[in-house]
Order: sequence, then C-alpha cells, then structure tokens
Amino acid sequence: MYKGQSGMWSWLFHRVTGLALLLFLFIHIVDISLLGFGPEVYNQGILLFDRVIVRFLSLSLVAAVFYHALNGLRIMLIDFWSKGARYQKALFAIVMVITIVAFVPFAYIIIRPALPGLADWFFHPFASVKAGH
Repeated sequence: MYKGQSGMWSWLFHRVTGLALLLFLFIHIVDISLLGFGPEVYNQGILLFDRVIVRFLSLSLVAAVFYHALNGLRIMLIDFWSKGARYQKALFAIVMVITIVAFVPFAYIIIRPALPGLADWFFHPFASVKAGH
C-alpha cells in the first residue's frame, strides 16, 4: 500500500493531468470547429479565452502538460533504468521542482495581460509610491 507516499501522489497526479489534457483536447476540437460557422462565430468564441477565469484554466493546462510530460519521463526511468525504482522518491521530487520552475514564467506570461494592475504591483510594488500616486 502506498498510504500517501510519493508513488501514490505521482500516480494520482498523472491520471488527473492525463484526464485534464483529454478534456482540453475535446474543448480544442469544439473551439476549432467554430470556424465552420463563419468568422463572426469563431471570433465570438475566441473572446471567451480572454477572460480571467479562462486564463487561470489555461495556467492549469500548462501545469498539467509540464507535470504529465516530466512524470512520463520519470516513469520511463523507473521502468527502463535498473536503479530507477531505488530513486523513485528523488525522481518525483525532481519532477515537481522542474514543473514548478518551468511553470512560473508561463504563469507570468498568461496572467499579465488579464491583470495588468496586479502584475505591475507584484513586480514593481513601490513604483506608485515613487511616482507620488
């Protein structure tokens, strides 16, 4: 039994991110199929992706892609490297660290257009004080 160890979490996250990617694929197919209804319908559908909540869902997608891909490599290492099972916990930690480090720049790129005031304050918190505002 795993009982909360890294192997159980790795398995669970891999399944959840796989299902999330499958759901995105279906949404993407529907989104692209809007082209068949003309440019106005497609443009109205695309406007949905500019909403803040959809940007956060896009962030979830980016995190899912990073984790799922890196964990797939971890699984291959465990399966095909004779010492892979011995280093399973360390490999899981490495996957999580790389996922988070790779995710941060994408989070900034995706969120900044939707929340310009918040992003500017977060990265330049004292700019308004210096300007006298």
